[in-house]
Amino acid sequence: MTEAPRTCVVRAPATTANLGPGFDCLGLALDLWNEARFSLEGEGVAVSVDGEGAGSLPADGANLVARAALRVYDEAGAPRPRGLRIACVVRVPLSSGLGSSSSAIVAGLLGGNELLGRPLGRDRLLELAATLEGHPDNVAAALLGGLTIVVQKDERLLTRRILVPEVHVALAVPELPFSTSAARAGLPTEVRMQDAIYNMGRIPLVVEALRTGDFDLLGQVMDDRLHQASRLRLIPGARTAWEAAQRSGAAAVAVSGSGPSLIAFVSLDTEAVAVARAMVEAFAAEGVAARPLGLSASSTGAAVLP
Repeated sequence: MTEAPRTCVVRAPATTANLGPGFDCLGLALDLWNEARFSLEGEGVAVSVDGEGAGSLPADGANLVARAALRVYDEAGAPRPRGLRIACVVRVPLSSGLGSSSSAIVAGLLGGNELLGRPLGRDRLLELAATLEGHPDNVAAALLGGLTIVVQKDERLLTRRILVPEVHVALAVPELPFSTSAARAGLPTEVRMQDAIYNMGRIPLVVEALRTGDFDLLGQVMDDRLHQASRLRLIPGARTAWEAAQRSGAAAVAVSGSGPSLIAFVSLDTEAVAVARAMVEAFAAEGVAARPLGLSASSTGAAVLP
């Protein structure tokens, strides 16, 4: 353990998960960051939020960042702090399929761990994050950065972090009420063996395409037979926006996480803006407001800032 500070600042990235056939096992960190400043002061738990979710996210111990931070105290067997203040700057859109809850959880865990002098190692923090989130793909990418592969092995998580070259993505973020639990509830409980085989054969090729920057290959292997068709049906205008991205030159298109955002992979950052706008215009034609984002993959994950 290191000497525990009284204050610290943590940042954690947005993420995109599933990546076509990589259902619940692939995640990619994106260069869009939430920040949280933690300080031991006052009485009780107070959280302020600036940016996304300001005025709607909890301002007390029910806030997900605070819950994660306090979970570290419980895990370490330490008494909870008398007073904890957390100031959040939230840039990742909420309920968008861009890992907003994972970013909050990971930031909270790192903040609580830092205030205690880092009693928990990164592997245990990842396990706690997956428990709080309910699945590990987004939290692994948020914590580790880069492209992550994560699977459950008995009570442990097996992860591998893969550095990817310069990867640019275009996103359309629809302004729709959406929840991960609702999206999961709409998935089939049984799948055909040939569909499972179809996905399994494509997952390593998605990884290889991203690792080598082979966008021609990526465009051929990003399709899926397990989850995307069900999710697209829940997102008004998504099929039209998907086709618009393809016409605008995207190498590959996928549902980001559980949706409702669509993510398109492009070879140049200048193409990201055009493809994102094309998707947004297609959503608008279907009566759905959406906002465009042009982002890059991030090789780094969440961190305590110096």
